[in-house]
Amino acid sequence: MSTEALQLSPADMLHADTNQYLTFMLNGEEYGVEILRVQGIQGWDTVTPIPSSPSYVLGVMNLRGAIVPIIDLRKRFDMQSIDFGPTTVIIVVRVENTDKGRTIGMVVDAVSEVYRVDDQTVQAMPDFGGNVRADFIKGLSTVDDKMLILLDIDKLLTIKDVAVAAA
Repeated sequence: MSTEALQLSPADMLHADTNQYLTFMLNGEEYGVEILRVQGIQGWDTVTPIPSSPSYVLGVMNLRGAIVPIIDLRKRFDMQSIDFGPTTVIIVVRVENTDKGRTIGMVVDAVSEVYRVDDQTVQAMPDFGGNVRADFIKGLSTVDDKMLILLDIDKLLTIKDVAVAAA
């Protein structure tokens, strides 16, 4: 391997410790997922329900020829359900917590922004004791005077969720 392949441009070095996050709104709060995991964003459309699935699994949808499980993040987070409106979208993400990854759609209230987040500004979730499950939260970061809750998609949407939805 040549040494040229190892050299970074000044712009690359400036952003070497940053990741881009697609942010979305859910119950008035802004959440983010790594943009490299996002495969697309689609307006809300009906889904085919799957019998005996968890309440947060709305069903499946045909997206560009692939059958994709659709998860309602409000229900997944035990939030109050609302009627889907004109800003409701499905964020299609790639989950990599098995030998082979899976594509899943997440229904959210609205898409917000794409932010570049410096890894050094990401803070751990405060410990709320044993009653609050936060293993799927990668961390918290403040961007433009807003608190972003950064999600770990692989832990949020586990293989159990995917298997139930895809069955």
